[in-house]
Amino acid sequence: MRGRLHLRTIRKGERPLSEKCGGMLRKKRMTGSMAEYVKVAVDAMGGDNAPGEIVKGAVEAVQAEKNIKVYLVGKQDQVEAELAKYEYPKDQVEVVNATEVIAMAESPVAAIKGKKDSSIVKGLYMVREGKCDAFVSAGSTGAVLVGGQVIVGRAKGVERPPLAPLIPTEKGASLLVDCGANVDAKPSNLVQFARMGSIYMEHVVGIKNPRVGIVNNGAEEEKGNALVKATFPLLKACPDINFIGSVEARDIPSGAADVIVCEAFVGNVILKLYEGVGGTLIRMVKAGMMTSTRSKVGALLIKPALKETLKAFDLEQYGGAPLLGLKGLVVKTHGSSKAIEIRNTILQCLTFREQDINGKIQKAISGSVG
Repeated sequence: MRGRLHLRTIRKGERPLSEKCGGMLRKKRMTGSMAEYVKVAVDAMGGDNAPGEIVKGAVEAVQAEKNIKVYLVGKQDQVEAELAKYEYPKDQVEVVNATEVIAMAESPVAAIKGKKDSSIVKGLYMVREGKCDAFVSAGSTGAVLVGGQVIVGRAKGVERPPLAPLIPTEKGASLLVDCGANVDAKPSNLVQFARMGSIYMEHVVGIKNPRVGIVNNGAEEEKGNALVKATFPLLKACPDINFIGSVEARDIPSGAADVIVCEAFVGNVILKLYEGVGGTLIRMVKAGMMTSTRSKVGALLIKPALKETLKAFDLEQYGGAPLLGLKGLVVKTHGSSKAIEIRNTILQCLTFREQDINGKIQKAISGSVG
């Protein structure tokens, strides 16, 4: 079953989805001599639930994985006050003081230029300078996108880095590329998205020769807007991409493709609709179960199985969205992220680093344009 081994939901006491990815490689590391830490800078001040849920997620990550060290970047007094609530391996967590915070409503360009002591800017510089292997933030998406490209920098040959979240499907999960970084994209950008997404799905999720589809308003090749019509033959002609053609939005939840290619406007609409429909459906199911005595009895009987099934469509289980194609790893999580998503995103960075996804992407892109 495609990807099912890596992407099923977390049960009590199990390692999370992000830890399961690349499990064979991790087993090899853990049974050998102790390797040096994979170092992850975390924006402790970003998101609706900072710093509380961010710190909690970081603590849960180092409790689960001894080869990760987390640098919590933010206002030191607030971060340390949250850390004081938990028991954790002290050598795996370090606080980096940052006196400024970039607000969601601020101009991303102005904020990156003007707030040099912000948690986002300092965290990104830690990646650029090689002090950390990855940066994770639930803060301003615009600031993370701008900072990622300006501070960390694009890998050689990459035209535009896309945001690529995993989204749950009937067959496990698919990678949505792009969901928010490039609203106005060119055909060549989408071809690169397909290449980068294929590398991610093969080496992080474990799907060999992943199926790539382009989002369209019909299955026929001649359908679509100007961007889709121009991109379709380019994808079709790529020998290194397993292109299966157009994918309609209604077919995405069934797992019609492993890599779903689109420009960011369409991708963001798909992602937000996914979140909205999922939340609404769960509420309606719960309400329906409470309508009568019979339904309540039935609800008690099916509750364990239903809970497990619905959890599979919980986006928090899948970690954050990496900004593919940079010189270093930058991962954006939802602004409303709770501890579980922060934890899974940090653990996701371990597999990404172990599998050298950035190196594989740069090799593939430079080879295709060379």
